[in-house]
Amino acid sequence: MTHRRRYVRAMRTATIRRDTSETKIAVTVNLDGTGNYHISTGVGFFDHMLEQLSRHSLIDLEVETKGDLHIDQHHTVEDTGIAIGEAIARALGDKRGIRRYGDALSPMDETLTQVALDISGRPWLVWKTDFTQKKLGEMDTELFKHWFHSFAQAAGITLHVETLHGENNHHIAESAFKGLARALRQAIEIDPRKADAIPSTKGVL
Repeated sequence: MTHRRRYVRAMRTATIRRDTSETKIAVTVNLDGTGNYHISTGVGFFDHMLEQLSRHSLIDLEVETKGDLHIDQHHTVEDTGIAIGEAIARALGDKRGIRRYGDALSPMDETLTQVALDISGRPWLVWKTDFTQKKLGEMDTELFKHWFHSFAQAAGITLHVETLHGENNHHIAESAFKGLARALRQAIEIDPRKADAIPSTKGVL
C-alpha cells in the first residue's frame, strides 16, 4: 500500500510593526481571508483605496498608521505601502504553491486600467498613469505612484500599471487599486495541481 505525504500549509498571516521618527504603523494581513478590513491612516481618500485593495483581493487587512501629517502625507503613504508589502511578503513565506502571476482589466465607467504582476522576488514598477488634479479629497495625487512603488519594492513584486482610458481622476485612482487587488488575488491563490511546489525552475523565488 502506497502512502502519499500530505503537505500541510501554515496559516498565511503576518503582522508588521514599523516605528520610525516619522510614522508608527501596525499592519496585519490574512491572505486567505474574505476581504474584511479596518483601515486608519489619517488620509480619508487613501483609506478608501486601501479598503478597495482588501475587498477585491479578499485579503483581510488591518492598517493603523500614525504619521507626521502636520508636515505632509509623504511619509504616511510611503511607509504604509512598505508595511503592507512587507506583511504580504512575510505571509507568503517561501511562496510554495502560489500561482505567482496575476493580471486584471479594471473598468470603472469611462476608465480602464490594466494591471499585471509577478510575485518574482524582483521588485519593479512600470507606471503609465497620469492625473490632471493635484489632489483627490485631501490626498496628493503624486503619491499614488509612490505608494505603488513602495508596495512593489517591499512585497518583491514586478508590477505593471497602465491606464488605457480615463478622464475622472477618482476613477483612475480607484481602478488602479481595484486592478491591483484582482491581479493580486489571482497570484496569491494556491494552485491545487502544484500546491507543494515553488513556481520557479530555480526552486526559489
